Amino acid sequence: MKRVLVVAPHADDETLGCGGTILKLIKQGYEVHWLLVTGMTPLSGFTDTQIQVRDKEIRKVSAAYGFAAIHELKLPPARLETLPKGDVIGPICKVVNDVKPEMVFTVYRNDAHSDHEIVFDAVMSATKTFRYPFVKKVLAYETMSETDFGMKPEDGGFKPTVFFDIAEFLNKKLDILEIFESEVHDFPFPRSRKALEALAHVRGVQCNSEAAEAFTLLKEVL
Repeated sequence: MKRVLVVAPHADDETLGCGGTILKLIKQGYEVHWLLVTGMTPLSGFTDTQIQVRDKEIRKVSAAYGFAAIHELKLPPARLETLPKGDVIGPICKVVNDVKPEMVFTVYRNDAHSDHEIVFDAVMSATKTFRYPFVKKVLAYETMSETDFGMKPEDGGFKPTVFFDIAEFLNKKLDILEIFESEVHDFPFPRSRKALEALAHVRGVQCNSEAAEAFTLLKEVL
């Protein structure tokens, strides 16, 4: 069975960036794994109630997608820059080696959130062809509220080169997004049903479909 690994710095990034694509790949018979890099813990300043709510959301989201497995590293959110790089790269490498995915999805490096930059770099280390020859394709997804607010002067912006038609899966993606109740708010908040639906239609226009998700191709081995 062909395997896919979706890397998310935070729970909801995977849905914002490639929720429809996940649903499409699973329907096509792929075994899709979800790697959550950060997580709520008491050491990170979260209450027991917050942790319990988030754990429940993660299980519900996983069931809604039909993920083969969830891999949770529980690293501190919004504090990855305080860790030695090896403490981020090592655990990601282990998951990649255990899952042996053919395709890997990760966040865009120049997002506004510092965790995204660090996770991107770690994933690049964890998908080196000479160490992980089973990885044949690596794609970066866009994350509303982070990619669209990336203002680094040296960055030319997110320029998609790959599109997945998700017209059949858009409504379910948006329903899954709303499971993360604390992360979703009313429009014009970027993590809103209306904003994500609008982006899907714009990306659809770019590839002649009703709705799509867009990616930057980072590597493909043919």
